[in-house]
Amino acid sequence: MAEIIQKDGTWVFDGDALRLTPGRDRNVSPLRSALGELVVPLGALAGVSFEQGKRSGRLRLRLRDGACPLLQATGGRLAEPHDPYRLVVEPDRHGVAEYLVDEVRDALLLDQVPTGPVDARLLPGPSVPLSVSAGDGTASFDGERVRLEWNWKTEEAKAAAGPRTLPVGEITAVEWCPAAGLDNGHLRFTVRGAPARTPAKYDPNAVELWGFKKDPLMALVAAAVQARLPHPAAGPGHVVPPAPAPPPAVGDDHDTLLRRLRELGELHRDGVLTDEEFTRAKQAVLHRM
Repeated sequence: MAEIIQKDGTWVFDGDALRLTPGRDRNVSPLRSALGELVVPLGALAGVSFEQGKRSGRLRLRLRDGACPLLQATGGRLAEPHDPYRLVVEPDRHGVAEYLVDEVRDALLLDQVPTGPVDARLLPGPSVPLSVSAGDGTASFDGERVRLEWNWKTEEAKAAAGPRTLPVGEITAVEWCPAAGLDNGHLRFTVRGAPARTPAKYDPNAVELWGFKKDPLMALVAAAVQARLPHPAAGPGHVVPPAPAPPPAVGDDHDTLLRRLRELGELHRDGVLTDEEFTRAKQAVLHRM
């Protein structure tokens, strides 16, 4: 097991999954705190890296496309402080971070985890019910329907229609986009049969965001809804199955590990694995034995 504990959070790798727990430091993003602990199965990972800086380092996870509803809904637009798959590492723990990276990479190689997209989500969305107020309205989600309510700052033409209730079955897409420069952001729901796309300021199916502190929390609503929509890789009408449980550990299965050593030897002889990859993978198997 590899573990790193920092003010920014704690990452623990047990060979089958990474457990990411946000820290309790006051500088930890409200989004990460509200999201809580994440369990990322090995099969959801496309890679892991550690980047050293002058004062601190960064651990970064790269997930396979389609595995996480939060990343799907935000389209890679989450700023670093809000990204749950990054961890600030203090200078005296750089060695620990590098060890964790080596352990995860060895496991990915040992289990031959592909790096390509997945056809089903491997992580659940945020817990519901939840409600967030930001920008020109409040977005609430109970797992079955979204409710949008407006405040005194909402454009009059948009607020005149009153609160909106959107059943999940009528939503075809959801998108969270942060404010950038002079451009406002939004939380937008694409609804079946709705008119052509309009600016969020006038769109009754969107909350306009102005770049304030609570804007990132709207991404939680987007992720919770995204988790209940058909996966992009699935056909029409497809029902997304729940995320599978992590595979059982094989550390005590001696026969399985011996068979894995033979497979690695064959891959090395066939030229699939380089000398360095074979050595690292073999050491990982022997470590489990």
